[in-house]
Amino acid sequence: MLNIQSEAQRCLQCKIPRCQKGCPIQTDIPKAIALFKLGKLQEAAQMLFDNNPLSLICAIVCDHDKQCEGHCVKGIKESPVEWGSIEHFISDTYLERVQVEKAEPTGKHVAVIGAGPAGMAAAIELAKLGHEVTVFEEQSEIGGMLRYGIPEFRLPKSILDRYFKKMKSLGIKFRLHTAVGNSITIEDMLRDGYDAVLIASGLWRAQALHVQGETLPNVCYGIHYLASPESFEIGNRLAVIGTGNTAIDVARTALHNGVSYVTLYARRTQSNADPKERELALLEGAQFKSGMQISKITDEGPMFKTVHLDENGQIVSVEEEEVLEPADFTIIAASQGPMSKLINTTTGLEGNERGLLKVDENQTTVPGVFGAGDVVYGGRTVVEAVADAKKAVFQMNEYLKNK
Repeated sequence: MLNIQSEAQRCLQCKIPRCQKGCPIQTDIPKAIALFKLGKLQEAAQMLFDNNPLSLICAIVCDHDKQCEGHCVKGIKESPVEWGSIEHFISDTYLERVQVEKAEPTGKHVAVIGAGPAGMAAAIELAKLGHEVTVFEEQSEIGGMLRYGIPEFRLPKSILDRYFKKMKSLGIKFRLHTAVGNSITIEDMLRDGYDAVLIASGLWRAQALHVQGETLPNVCYGIHYLASPESFEIGNRLAVIGTGNTAIDVARTALHNGVSYVTLYARRTQSNADPKERELALLEGAQFKSGMQISKITDEGPMFKTVHLDENGQIVSVEEEEVLEPADFTIIAASQGPMSKLINTTTGLEGNERGLLKVDENQTTVPGVFGAGDVVYGGRTVVEAVADAKKAVFQMNEYLKNK
């Protein structure tokens, strides 16, 4: 607590706060810190929740170095103000005490498909506007990638359980174990009286590499491993294909579960992963190898072709010779894409060449059906998904008012 207080004292209360500009959801960081210093934590928590209902989660999983803290003016000559720690303390302490004011009931019924970050945020915002909200979720618990894609040691599942209670207290209803596009379709929802539907189903389809050996028993995809690490017998030596955030989460989870040797492979040296998470993976024993292009996977491990890079990290040439990297197990954590069943089962709903939803200001090609989050833009951060969900809710509310 004392460290957080001293961090708050370091804030310069800039008239043009660069930290706020660096935040995808434009959190008024100076105001929150000012309230914190005055001891008005309830007021600060209320402001944070009103702006970003997933403030507590974002405080934990955001890449602060690229966003708020990376823009802090104090960071030019010294270390930036650790806003993430301050936000975490405020939002964690006051989540249950935050009051959510709901508008008078509108009589409108809204369906939200997916209970990941975009779906959770949208459901809360829609409930605040007075709409009746039902969330449809394929899994047995809410959270989406927050629960099934981020390890427990990074984001405790108990936080998601607290959000579940909070959402139910707002009158939000849930249909778990319900995959829309199978037994139930969007057209069924519109038939049953839902006035609008929001698709926030995220990216759950593992991206295949289409290399020989991908179907072997000692191979799986990162998204499946993170959802249930205990289901896989990794052995002593693990090869991870990819060096992004998912790949690093896979590597750290494996190390935490007793795997002795973990190596992450990529063609290029650049990575979009959180530098702090990469550093932690290195400290915990992971190794990173660049200039390696996967060519096939064998029972003994993956095989690579050596890639030559220029000074800018761009590929110049690829050698034909294949080199074996011994491993007991290989996990492919290159990227994810959207499931296609929603588009395939909804007349008029269109996607682009990547399978992502086509939208115009969050409105899909079907009237009354909207999209938000990763299913629209591809893999982005949690806070960006929440920001997009808020935009979608604004468009939905305008549609419902005019309906």
